[in-house]
Amino acid sequence: MTKKGFAECRRLLWGWAIALLAVSTGPAWADDPWVVYKGGPGPGKDTRVVLISGDEEYRSEEALPQLAKILATRHGFTCTVLFAIGEDGTISPNRVDNIPGLQALETADLLIIATRFRDLPDPQMKHIVDYVESGRPIIGMRTATHAFNLKSSKTYDRFTWTGKDGGFGRMVLGETWFKHHGDHGKQSTRGIVAPGAQAHPILKGIKDGDIWGPTDVYAVHLPLPGDSKPLVLGQVLTGMKPDDPPLPGSKNDPMMPIAWVKTYNGTNGRTARVFTTTMGAAQDLESEGVRRLLVNATYWAAGLETMLPEKADVAVVGEYKPLPFGFGRSKPGVKPSSLQIK
Repeated sequence: MTKKGFAECRRLLWGWAIALLAVSTGPAWADDPWVVYKGGPGPGKDTRVVLISGDEEYRSEEALPQLAKILATRHGFTCTVLFAIGEDGTISPNRVDNIPGLQALETADLLIIATRFRDLPDPQMKHIVDYVESGRPIIGMRTATHAFNLKSSKTYDRFTWTGKDGGFGRMVLGETWFKHHGDHGKQSTRGIVAPGAQAHPILKGIKDGDIWGPTDVYAVHLPLPGDSKPLVLGQVLTGMKPDDPPLPGSKNDPMMPIAWVKTYNGTNGRTARVFTTTMGAAQDLESEGVRRLLVNATYWAAGLETMLPEKADVAVVGEYKPLPFGFGRSKPGVKPSSLQIK
């Protein structure tokens, strides 16, 4: 064999080896413990959103991928969704001490968080704290008011929900866990626009009754702290259907805020925009009004509110049939790679 022929043979062998390796390992993202939805054209182009799930009750592992798909597919935001991950690499909401991929926050433009009582190790928690203190915008959903219960280390104890300043929930979002206001699992929630709030960009295309969810109203301490501004009040209904009548009596007098905006001053002196809603279970996102609230809030938090259309496209992407909220009801054996848009 000539030297040229030997070189050509070696080149072909290397090519076959690389091809076989690619077939055996699959795409690089196949086993990542997170999922990325690349944004296409749209107002959100070049805006990076990190969505952190991790709760045992309200199926944030289903809600946040759907929200991310809507933001990426319909509005151009690039979204990375993180999960509580078990030893076998599958999504495990009961695993309170492991959310891989939090380093994505280093380059994020917006954080959306829907965790509950997480006890993250310091190296993971540091990414969240650094982001919060950077003064970049934050959206908190449902159990984010009690996002952390840091028992293993006291390094970031001030973010624990029982902290003396109310933890992450009260300090950053405006409220920590207090109690259920509606009867959990029996009295659903209808959204009523707060007096004087209709002109806020987050409520664009939203009117009384558009927002509904089977989750109950959370109680909050009134008034909300600092510069908090209620946007939506939660009308407690007598039952679990959107057209059920309001519950008579004190639970609707006064109504509790279920969505509000405020600011948070990071340690670097930068002021962050913050939006919080105590709605946000996966089943809540079956409501077009809830989806529009969250999409509008994303635009506002990212400083893109002037680009909001009169009625943002919030159509579900793909099939969306979330499991009912409740403990022990999450779907087992799901790997983040299986949540890619097909």
